[in-house]
Order: sequence, then structure tokens, then C-alpha cells
Amino acid sequence: MPGIGRSPDRHSAQGTFTPPTQGLETSELVANQKVVVPNRIEAHPVPRPGRIISAIVAGLLLLWIIWTTARNQVIRWDLVWLYLRDIVVGRGVFWTLILTFGSMILAALMAITLAVMRRSENPVLRYVAWLYIWIFRGTPVYVQLVFWGLLSVLYPVIRFGVPFGPTLFEANTGALISPFWAALLGLAFNEAAYLAEIVRAGLGSVDAGQAEAAKALGLSNFQTLRYVILPQAMRVIVPPFGNETISMLKTTSLVVAIPFTLELFFATSAIGNRLYQPVPLLVIASIWYLVITSILMVGQHFLEKRFGRGLISAG
Repeated sequence: MPGIGRSPDRHSAQGTFTPPTQGLETSELVANQKVVVPNRIEAHPVPRPGRIISAIVAGLLLLWIIWTTARNQVIRWDLVWLYLRDIVVGRGVFWTLILTFGSMILAALMAITLAVMRRSENPVLRYVAWLYIWIFRGTPVYVQLVFWGLLSVLYPVIRFGVPFGPTLFEANTGALISPFWAALLGLAFNEAAYLAEIVRAGLGSVDAGQAEAAKALGLSNFQTLRYVILPQAMRVIVPPFGNETISMLKTTSLVVAIPFTLELFFATSAIGNRLYQPVPLLVIASIWYLVITSILMVGQHFLEKRFGRGLISAG
């Protein structure tokens, strides 16, 4: 009879043999056993011929577009290559970028102010912000740019002073607001109305408890917005803001309504009209717009990845 604490013999009372399992992991034992399941159903991937057909059709269509575009004599690829690096075109790209980023920076600052006003407890601020957004979202940007171009006609002189009192500052509108500033302000004022709703949605996505906790810690309203609310709202704000920036890049072609004649579209159109070859210069403008848009899309991707780190890691 085995003593207390001793392991049993390999041969039990019935005479059966128990193989040693010391040193073997459970996974190894399971792997060595072949499980036989009766009437087992073998899963096979579902055939999807539609994907193959659509890929073939799309590939053939793309090849046809490339072939016909490359062999089209109207496009004049020699002129495209010649003027793609022209100094006038390069200057147009520069001013287009200045208008795009300058107007978006100014519009972003205005949008944050409008969004805070929309969320304010003061009804006057709320209705003023709502009226601004209603006017600038409800009228075409081209019409607004025309009005900015006619600003010196509508208001020949700009005066600042005491109402019904002495004038403290007076300047000629045409000398004070050049076509460039009229274009930048016109684009920014219009874009601010759209960005304000984007920022307001981003601020609304942050839980109200965050602001309450910040106030409990003694932070002011500005500090709460700057250090608590806005960093969390950027995850919602960045994707549509990137789309609006790309849209603004192409909207700069409308500043000819002012007129501002240094941006890319007007510069290429002027060369095309001088050469009586508008199509090659339109291709040049399209190529530059595509290049800049592609760079902006890459930047948008990294910004979304940067501000969405917490959400990605949590998922």
C-alpha cells in the first residue's frame, strides 16, 4: 500500500497503463490528438466573379483614357512640359498657396469665435453668430467676392470715430484694401461660416463633465477651452477641416471676380489666351492642383493619425 504523499504506481489496480505526462504542455497534448467530427462541413470562399469583371472593366477603361489622352493632338504635350515649369505659373502656385493657407488660418480663428458664440448663454452672441453663418452660407462665394471687389465703390472712404462725433481715422478704401487682401478676406469670411459649424460639432462631441472638472480645478473659461476641450475636439474637427482646406485650394480660382490676377488659374488662362492654346494650359493648372491636393491629403492623413491616437489604441 503506497504511503501518504507518494505518487501512485504506473500500473493501477485494474492493470491499465497510464503514460507519463510530466513535462508535456496541455497544448501539445491537444495538438497530438486528432479530433474526428462526423459530418463536418468544409467551408470554401464564396466565388465573387463580379469583382473580377469590375476590375477588368475598370482597368480597360483606365487604359483607354490614358491612351486617348496621350495621343490627343489638341492637348499639345510639348507645351504642357514647356510651361509646366514656367516662372509665371510658379508664381501663380505661390500666390494660390498664400491665399489658401492665409484664408484658412484667418477663417479658423473666426470659426472658433463663432462656435463659442453659438454655444454661449448670451442670446445676443448666439443670434449674432447665427445671423453671420446664415448670410455667408446662404449666398454664393462668387457673389461675395464680387462684392469685395466692389467694396471701394460701395464705401469709397473708411472712417473710424465716435458715432455722431469726430472722426479718428479715415482712409481711402482702394488704397487700404488691395485686391490681394480683398481676395483673402472674401475667402476667409465665407469659409469661417462653414468652419464654425464644424468647430461647434467638435466642441459638442466632448463630454460636459470635462468642462466641469476643469472648472473644479480652477481653470478659467479660456484655459478650459484651450487645454481641455479643443485638444479632445480636434479628433472630430481635423477630418472635415482637411477637406475644407483642399476645397479652399480650388476655390481660390474664383478670386478673378475681384479681380486678383496672380493666382494659378488666372495665370495659366492668360498664357493660354495669349498662345491661343487654352487646353494645354488648363492641363497644367490641373496637374498643379492635383500635386498640391495630394500633398495636402498626406498631411491630413498624418494629422488624423496624430489626433486620433487615443481612439485607435482604445479600439
